[in-house]
Amino acid sequence: MNDTPPRGWRRLTVHAWFVAVLAVVAILVIACAVVATVMLDRTARLSNQLIEGISPARVEAAQLENALLDQETGVRGYLLTGRRDFLEPYSEGVRAEQRSGGRIADLLKDRPGLVADVGAVRAAAEAWRRDYAQPAIAAKQDDATVTAAGNEGGKQSFDAIRARLDRLSAELTRARTAAQSELDRAQRIRNWAFVAMVVLFLLAGIAIAVLLRRAIGRPLDELRVASRHVATGDFGHPIPERGPADIRELSRDVDLMRTRLVRALQESHEAQGLLRAQTADLDAQAVELRRSNAELEQFAYVASHDLQEPLRKIATFCQLLQKRYGSVLDERGAQYIHFAVDGATRMQVLINDLLSFSRVGRMYDDRKPVDLDDALDKALDDLSTAVEESDARVERPDDLPTVTGDRTLLGLLWQNLLGNAIKFRRAGERPEIRVECVRGEQGEWLLSVSDNGIGIEPEFAEKVFVIFQRLHNRETYGGTGIGLAMCRKIVENHGGRIWLDTGYTGGTRICFTLPDPALDPVSESDS
Repeated sequence: MNDTPPRGWRRLTVHAWFVAVLAVVAILVIACAVVATVMLDRTARLSNQLIEGISPARVEAAQLENALLDQETGVRGYLLTGRRDFLEPYSEGVRAEQRSGGRIADLLKDRPGLVADVGAVRAAAEAWRRDYAQPAIAAKQDDATVTAAGNEGGKQSFDAIRARLDRLSAELTRARTAAQSELDRAQRIRNWAFVAMVVLFLLAGIAIAVLLRRAIGRPLDELRVASRHVATGDFGHPIPERGPADIRELSRDVDLMRTRLVRALQESHEAQGLLRAQTADLDAQAVELRRSNAELEQFAYVASHDLQEPLRKIATFCQLLQKRYGSVLDERGAQYIHFAVDGATRMQVLINDLLSFSRVGRMYDDRKPVDLDDALDKALDDLSTAVEESDARVERPDDLPTVTGDRTLLGLLWQNLLGNAIKFRRAGERPEIRVECVRGEQGEWLLSVSDNGIGIEPEFAEKVFVIFQRLHNRETYGGTGIGLAMCRKIVENHGGRIWLDTGYTGGTRICFTLPDPALDPVSESDS
C-alpha cells in the first residue's frame, strides 16, 4: 500500500493538513447547520400555522356552520310554530356567525383565498337573512297563518350557503394537508441535516485519526526506527523522508545531523591518530626533557662546586701575589691583579645568581601559608645595612595578607624589589620606598613597590624582566641583571603576574599579583 500523499499535498505541513481537513469538515458542518437552521425555522412557522392558524380556523369554520344552521333552524321553527322563543337560536346564531367569521379572518389573514371564501359564506348568509329570513319573520309577525312551506327560495338560498361552507371546509382541509406535508418534509430535511452533522463529525474524527496515523504516526515511527539504528552505531543507515513537509524537513535535519556525526567521527578517528602520534612525540620529548633536566642538575652541581673552586683559587692567589709582590709591582701590574680578582668575584656572584634563578620552582616550591608581613620583615632585616647606609625610609601597610607559597622565594621577591629601589636611587636624595596592597578586579591581591629613584623608561618595560638585560653599565650600578627576571619567575610560579607601571612618573613602581587562598581552590587543596 502506497502511503505517499499526492505531490500537491506533499508541500503541506502537518498544521496545513489538519487545517485543510478541519476546514472541509467545518464548511460541510456549517452548510448542514444552515440547512438545519432553515428547516427548524420552517418547521416552527409551519407548526405555528397549523396550530395557531389552520387548525383553529377549521374549528371556527365548524362553529360558523353550526351558527348558520342554528339560524336556519330557528327561522324554520318560528315560521312553523309562531313561538318567539324559536327566534333566540336565530339571534344567537347571528352573533356566533359574526364572532366566528371575524376570528377566521384573523387566523387566516396570511391566506387571502381562504379569507375570501369566508367572506363569500358570510355574504351569502347576509343575503339569505335579507332576502328570506327577515321578510319571513316579519310576515309571520303580521300574519300568524303564514307558514314556511310555500317559500322554496329560502331553502335554495341556504343550500347555496351549505355548498360554500363545504367548499370552505374542503379548502381548509387541503391547506392543513399541504401544511402538514410540507412540515413533514421540512422535519425530514432537518433530521437528515442533523444526522449528516453527526456523520460528518464521526467522519472527521476517523479522518483525523487516519491522518495522524498515515501522515504523522508512520513517518515518525520510521524516523524513530532509523534514528535507533543510527544510535546503535549504524551511522550509514539512511533517514527516510516521508509525510508532510515539516516532518520531511525534520527527517532531512536528522539525516544532516547523521552525516555530520559521520564526518565528525571520521575527523575524530583522524584526530585520535594524530593525537597518538603527538602523544608519542610528547613522550619522547618528556624523556628528552627529563634527560636535559638531569644534565642541568649535573651542570648546577658542577657550577656550584667545580667551577667556583678554580675561581676561588684565582682570587686567592691573585690576592697573595698582590700582598707578597705588591711592593715590586708597578701601578699597571697592581691594576691587572685587581681586575683579575674583581672578575673572579663577579663570576662567583653570577654563578650563584644563576643557580638561584634555576632553582626557582624546582628546588624550593615548598607551598605553605606565608605571612607577607613576616617575609617583608626578613627582607628588610637582610637589607638593613643598605637601608642604614642610604638612610632609606620604607612605608608599608599595617597588615599584609597571608598567601600560599614558598617562604624563601617570597622573601627573595621582597629582597630583590626593595634592593633595586635602594640601589637605583637618585644621587643626593633620600630613598622613599612605599609598599601597597589592595584587592584586584578578580579578587586577587594586588601589591606594588614604589620608589623615588631614577625610574625606568616605558620602552624598557618588558626588557627589564629579561635575564641578563641591564640598562646601566657595571661601573655605575652593580649587579648581574638577574634580579627582576627572578622576580618574574617567582611571581609566575605562584600563579600571579608582574609588570612595570609605566604611568607612574615619580620614580619606579613595580606591581605584581598573588592569588588569594580563600578564592583559589587549587591553593587550598595544595595547602
